Amino acid sequence: MQVQRTRAAKITVSGFVQGVGYRYFALDTANVLGVKGYVRNLAGGLVEVFAEAEEDTLKDFVERLRTGPYSATVEDVKVEFAEATNGYSGFSIKH
Repeated sequence: MQVQRTRAAKITVSGFVQGVGYRYFALDTANVLGVKGYVRNLAGGLVEVFAEAEEDTLKDFVERLRTGPYSATVEDVKVEFAEATNGYSGFSIKH
């Protein structure tokens, strides 16, 4: 059995993703998958997500973010992978 390492990803989501429950979708999805980090709105209508999890879980999380909630229209998801900081105890919405 291969041991997976924890990875981090900075994710920027564009499209119609503010004011449609996208941050709460990310929060719920992260909690279901066991992802740690945060989500917040950025200027210009973007949403930023910082996520830490095992590699396969992180990839699954990113794929779900590409879909988003039914009320959102995701146009693009940019992902920058990085080393995990292990500095988060859960997942939260930053205001």
